[in-house]
Amino acid sequence: MLNIKEIMEILPHRAPFLLVDRIDELEPGKRAVGCKAMSYNEPFFAGHFPQEPVMPGVLICEALAQVGAVAILSCEENKGKIAYFGGINKARFRQKVVPGDVLTLETELIKVKGPVGIGKAVAYKDGKVCTEAELTFMIQ
Repeated sequence: MLNIKEIMEILPHRAPFLLVDRIDELEPGKRAVGCKAMSYNEPFFAGHFPQEPVMPGVLICEALAQVGAVAILSCEENKGKIAYFGGINKARFRQKVVPGDVLTLETELIKVKGPVGIGKAVAYKDGKVCTEAELTFMIQ
């Protein structure tokens, strides 16, 4: 398990854009599972939407990408590098994410060739899928 300080040693992201609270499972270069607890105080809830706060789907994808980045950047050869988005494919949003929810974020690297890779990413809420996507990344 990685706490927030250990995550910040791997990822360059910082508040308010660090969207992972902890990593519960880690297989460097293969997969990671983390979580994010949604507080009403998250900055995006103020404008999306004031009467009914909902986490933007693109930020759920970003949280999944950050979990995947922990997996790939934990490999010795990638330490100190940055994982950039290369694409988001097959994204599906099945449930709203609102204040009080706790997301389980799971990203498995299904293809890596040189500095480019693809991850299968799924976010769960209360054990049910709320978001899934195929994420392409580039390591630099």
